[in-house]
Amino acid sequence: MWAAAIGREFSQHLLSSVTLRSDRDIRQALDQLVGAGLIFRQGASSRANYLFKHALVRDAAYGTLLRGARRALHLRIASALEQQASDMAHMPHELLAHHYTEAGALEKAATSWKAAGQRSLARSALAEAEIQLSRALSQIATLPGSPSLRRDQIGLQVELVTVLMHTKGYGAEETKAAAARAQSLIEQAEAIGEAPEDPLILFSVIYGFWVVNIAGFNGDAAQELAAQFWQLAEKQASTGPFMLAHRVMGMTQMSVGNLIEGKEHLDQAIALYDPIEHRGLSARFGTDARVATLEWRSRAHWLLGYSEAARRDANLSFRYAREIDQAATLMHALAHSTAVLILRGDFVDAGSLAEELVSLAEEKKSTYWRANGKLWEGCLLALAGRSSEATEILNSELAVYRSTGATIYTPFVMSHLAWAYAEVGKHADALQIIERAIATVRSTKEKWCEAEVHRIAGEIALKSPARDKVKAEAYFEHSIALARAQQARSWELRTAMSMARLLDDRGKRELARNLLAPIYSWFTEGFETRDLRQAKALLGELG
Repeated sequence: MWAAAIGREFSQHLLSSVTLRSDRDIRQALDQLVGAGLIFRQGASSRANYLFKHALVRDAAYGTLLRGARRALHLRIASALEQQASDMAHMPHELLAHHYTEAGALEKAATSWKAAGQRSLARSALAEAEIQLSRALSQIATLPGSPSLRRDQIGLQVELVTVLMHTKGYGAEETKAAAARAQSLIEQAEAIGEAPEDPLILFSVIYGFWVVNIAGFNGDAAQELAAQFWQLAEKQASTGPFMLAHRVMGMTQMSVGNLIEGKEHLDQAIALYDPIEHRGLSARFGTDARVATLEWRSRAHWLLGYSEAARRDANLSFRYAREIDQAATLMHALAHSTAVLILRGDFVDAGSLAEELVSLAEEKKSTYWRANGKLWEGCLLALAGRSSEATEILNSELAVYRSTGATIYTPFVMSHLAWAYAEVGKHADALQIIERAIATVRSTKEKWCEAEVHRIAGEIALKSPARDKVKAEAYFEHSIALARAQQARSWELRTAMSMARLLDDRGKRELARNLLAPIYSWFTEGFETRDLRQAKALLGELG
């Protein structure tokens, strides 16, 4: 019975500590159980470990314990475990939490679940951290309220939000509910005069709501929350909050199509970042701020026409993420910076990184990041001309991705899906998907890719059986206007090529060259990239 209370696996050393019997008596009893075939022995000394042959055998023995005796026994086991641990680094927090829970020592159980969750989070065991932090919160909810417990509850709730961003998804209902719960707990504490001692707690809560509205893209809400974050940073006037505020503002403005303003904020965030002071914030805000800022600035660089700068930022994001050795940060970089490599036309590198993201996300049990990686694999298939495979994977993974509450990137991904449908002759499907992509941009205001979505719509019009040149030209004209308004030179170049080909087809070669040549001549770098090589070749054809 004593051994059964410890668990299916137990050590002779722990059993001796709990029962207070001699090693000889314990060994004899264990020999009898081994001889009867009820348990297995691993090792030959007093430090041997034992395993019940069947879980049912252990459960039957455990079931003979009365409730009171069972609780007392679990308390003794927990005490023995604490005494045997050489230091806090080797403390078996999850095992302690289990025994304290079974003993009814709920405050100690909560403390142990908290420690187990924080240890799991520190080693990027995200699925385990989610379970352990949730159990700590469940235990705290059953205890009489006190200022210290309320502080713990708020801190744990904020940590749970961070974990859920990666396990369930930034825009998932579970993440939204956890962020709302954190806000409610803070408001309740403030109402009774217990303002949070941690100055970053409020930032964490606003950030939680912000990422929900970035992932499940809502441009208006994201901008409002970014403004709230900025106002709170101004009140504290310290470097960390200002650095984070620039990051949040920069990502938001870039995503809604304000590229210049967004990049300026991202530049400021990078300038303010101090690795010694700010790297630890990654546990609080889900990912390292410098890595995340580099990812978004990389895309801003590319959109604005600076492809080499984009690649440098992307490479730095991968480098710093690997140096930090935090799975959440690495998955973040593998998702967002890989998108930039796709834009640049670095398809081989992008494919390897997308595969790495899928593998890491599967290891960490993150549905959100796995779907993100699979979407990039699908886009790469579409760009490689493997259209049938692309339609299959993109349809499947878009459904999984949306199930996490995410919509960011979906207009961009849908444009690849629409093009793949057009390539295999499914023109009705292609038209339906690209119209949905345009409508999504309009409703969510995720405008950084708006010009490209309209360009693809024009190409699909030309791919249709009717080869609607008038409709295609209208899409191209609108795309160029959008790109110029955002100063998105890379999109403007792509659409200028599409329009130039159409004009040339209509016998307007000089007009085509006059459209393409100025935008091509604007570029000062990235001439080895796919787009600029194609533009140069097209100009050569146009004479």
